[in-house]
Amino acid sequence: MTNIPPARALRWLVCAAACAALPAAAQAPFPSKPVQLIVPYTAGGGADVVMRGVAQRLADAWGRNVVVDNRAGASGMIGTEFVVNAAPDGYTLLGHTSSYPATAAIRERLHFDPARAIVTVAGIARTPLVLVVHPSLPVKSVRDLVALAKQNPGKLNFSSAGIGGNNHYATALFASAAGIKLTHIPYRGVADAAIAVMSGEVELLFASSPAVSPHIRSDRLRALGVTSLEPSALLPGLPAIAQSGVPGYQYELWWAVFAPAGIPAERRDFISAAIGKVLAGADMKRFLSAQNAEPWTLTPAQLNDLLPKEIERYRKAAQAAGISPL
Repeated sequence: MTNIPPARALRWLVCAAACAALPAAAQAPFPSKPVQLIVPYTAGGGADVVMRGVAQRLADAWGRNVVVDNRAGASGMIGTEFVVNAAPDGYTLLGHTSSYPATAAIRERLHFDPARAIVTVAGIARTPLVLVVHPSLPVKSVRDLVALAKQNPGKLNFSSAGIGGNNHYATALFASAAGIKLTHIPYRGVADAAIAVMSGEVELLFASSPAVSPHIRSDRLRALGVTSLEPSALLPGLPAIAQSGVPGYQYELWWAVFAPAGIPAERRDFISAAIGKVLAGADMKRFLSAQNAEPWTLTPAQLNDLLPKEIERYRKAAQAAGISPL
């Protein structure tokens, strides 16, 4: 009988024990521990508000904590890269907005493939953006704003959550369609961008309703219009910018949950179905309605095609708006 060195024998025993445990681990119910939901923007913004609503309801459904972790910076790319490098097991998810393909469309030096390094798990909600200004600005309508900007080319400043994000695109396309020149002042997140308008540092901002509605109600911001082609039932009383002096102008914001590429299809489908049940619930519908948003469910084909199609669409939009690659 061949003698086996004790050290090698020990390694074989450890390996055998680990292999024997694999089937049991593979069959362990999901989630068996807390799930981390990365929000790559600052706390208090629209993405943070919506994703915390999703996380709370998933935690209630699963009986496990779903922890929201804000990892802001680089227009959402710092938090995104964190998820790209995470284990594709479903325990690290990413709560993003349409700012992601918008930013990815103009980034030339990313360390990952933005269309394939993450996969879409579920759509969450969508809504038009709101155009808000500082209350002291002598304008009461979109037409007034356009006229003032034409009288003062380049002197009106707009804030955003970062270069290449939704706020930047929406404003650049608005300026292009209106034939005006505005100056961009990027901030670290939409909450800071809104504060900049309220403090008078800048004059205007395009933002999601969840990010600015409380400030509109408290009269710290004045809303002039919405970015849907027609007035939105989600934001009653506000005119469509397209019908207020800038014909054809349209922009829409969406929220979705993503996971690292390589997540098993069964795990992805399980999480997607759980989110679908959350979105179908009356409680979540009331929550989204309070944020002036509506549920946005996606078919399997839309899940797979979302990022490649959106990134290409934003590349074309960047060219039309004159947003330079970074």
